[in-house]
Amino acid sequence: MNSLFENDKDTKDAKNKSKAKVIKTTTPTSDYSASDIKVLEGLEPVRLRPGMYIGSTDNAGLHHLVAEILDNSMDEAVAGFASEIKVNFTHDNVIIIEDDGRGIPVDEHPQYPGKSALEVIFTTLHSGGKFAQGAYSTSGGLHGVGVSVVNALSEYTIVEVFKDGKKYKIEFNRGETNGTLQEIPGEGRKNNGSRITFKPDSQIFENASFNAKTLFTMCRSKAYLHKGITIEWQTEEELIKENDNIPQATTLHYPKGLVDFLEAETQNKELVTSIFAGESEFPQSQGKVEWAILWLDMNDGFSKTFCNTIPTPLGGTHDTGLRYALLKALRAYGELLGNKAISKVTADDVIGSACIVLSAFIPDPQFQGQTKEKLGTGSATRLVENAMRDAFDNWLITNKENSQELLNLVIERAESRLRRRDQRAIKRQSATRRLRLPGKLADCSSNSNINTEIFIVEGDSAGGSAKQARDRKLQAILPLRGKILNVASASNDKKTANQIINDISEALGCNRGEFFDIKNLRYERIIIMTDADVDGAHIASLLLTFFYTEMKGILEAGRLYLAQPPLYRITAGTKSLYARDDEHKDELLAKEFKNRKVDISRFKGLGEMPPAQLKSTTMSQANRTLIKLQLVKPEHTYNEETQQSSLFDENADIIYRLMGNKPEYRMQFIEENAKFAENLDI
Repeated sequence: MNSLFENDKDTKDAKNKSKAKVIKTTTPTSDYSASDIKVLEGLEPVRLRPGMYIGSTDNAGLHHLVAEILDNSMDEAVAGFASEIKVNFTHDNVIIIEDDGRGIPVDEHPQYPGKSALEVIFTTLHSGGKFAQGAYSTSGGLHGVGVSVVNALSEYTIVEVFKDGKKYKIEFNRGETNGTLQEIPGEGRKNNGSRITFKPDSQIFENASFNAKTLFTMCRSKAYLHKGITIEWQTEEELIKENDNIPQATTLHYPKGLVDFLEAETQNKELVTSIFAGESEFPQSQGKVEWAILWLDMNDGFSKTFCNTIPTPLGGTHDTGLRYALLKALRAYGELLGNKAISKVTADDVIGSACIVLSAFIPDPQFQGQTKEKLGTGSATRLVENAMRDAFDNWLITNKENSQELLNLVIERAESRLRRRDQRAIKRQSATRRLRLPGKLADCSSNSNINTEIFIVEGDSAGGSAKQARDRKLQAILPLRGKILNVASASNDKKTANQIINDISEALGCNRGEFFDIKNLRYERIIIMTDADVDGAHIASLLLTFFYTEMKGILEAGRLYLAQPPLYRITAGTKSLYARDDEHKDELLAKEFKNRKVDISRFKGLGEMPPAQLKSTTMSQANRTLIKLQLVKPEHTYNEETQQSSLFDENADIIYRLMGNKPEYRMQFIEENAKFAENLDI
């Protein structure tokens, strides 16, 4: 998702919290009485603290508004009352979502005389049909705050309801009702349904705007999740950005549901198994679960989980149930065949190269937070495990060729994991058989190391973008989780036990320390690719220290490089250029955009950069700029007092002073070089 971020996070948070209302701060007094207690009524809490309800007021929070409305329409479809949803993204950041469901209730609400149920739903927190029994068996909206939050954070909201051959309409402005519910004569239609039009409030979302590709992807994922639904997508041509590669208008309908999605996502990839797919009802009307899984020959797997069509990127209890089902069934099958090595296999070995789509439908699920990123319903683990276990047992028995390939795969992954633990070097294999490689490495497909390169990137998010942006034949991606150990001040035991060091050593294949052998290096180039900020520079420094200390021969051979991702994107009209840093930005503004109105976007990190932009600016061999790391040649020095000459190695000196375990040397370096520092942000 392409988001714009302020340079200073605290400043940004402060802005977000004060958009709807300016609060004057005064010095607290010793008096504290009932008059000091502020009661926020209606939708005031939402406008005052929007982040509590939608996570943030950047692009992610903005798109969450669409998800709230779309999920309500999907709930109608899952309940069996809607078969078609229309989503229209128009100019000026306006969204229109329509369905052919039952239509939002328009009769008078019994608890609010004189008010329609529709008005109550859109103006009152914790109201809706998801609390009552019977309206929905399963649903994504559970807290009753979805549409009311959208209404509160929108400049205007227009709700049209088609019911019993009649049309009703009501309008809202920033959460406040603008008039009453009106019946519109002559505009009724045969089928029921609801149409919601809203424009997010620019007072809340100052620098955010909808992204057509993100919206289209959201709609497509919903269509995959429910086989019977048809989603009509439409937007305006000028709202589709370069390289979005999405249609202006199309019909999204997938008869095979999750299987269609998995087939589309894994086309042109080397598969180990066919698709294991199915669905199962939970006992006693506790919902159902659907799944589609296959295994790849490389570490390019993924896991996408959903609950009641709501994406749960952080997984949760339903994901745990799936892991248990796959592991237990596979172990039982291996033991049935007398394969003793299966006892070494863990759940991570099983799902490491699996492509998984899991969709659970559960009454009253418990999510973590309003943004619902993780499922916390305890019973879901057992329900999903029981639903999938028998099906996977049967699949293994009836698909013997697939089962044997899968056994071989997971056992090799387990053995590779154990080798990493024991610090055994991995050699580049022959062209006829590829070994399972460490960590989350996505290897290149070339059997030769000529012109191949491995990108070492920080974090799974950046790794995901890099995997999509890479040239699969020549470029490998190794994401690192966290910061590598500072090897300049670490014992050998700590180095041996460090997982990141082991992953790098095994991925490169040339071992480290006294066992380093550059002849076994699996790639022609090693490229460190970190975020263009202070934290990224720190990670790069730790990696450089590792290579100098443990694999110095790579530096001596000129095989190590630093990528140069942009920090800014500058756009004026159809022209867009990228700047590496502030100095480069100022240079481009002066030379390329002189006296022109520009839009400047600052990338928070590599994970926030769309894969197409990451490819064109940082990874494409035709367009990118790399910094080649070279060692400073040692110099002979002469001491007049001792009349002796010695060899001074500046490389070793700088590593020892800045990365060693003597803080006084770092302090000395700062004092010696402070006079050269400029424009410090303090």
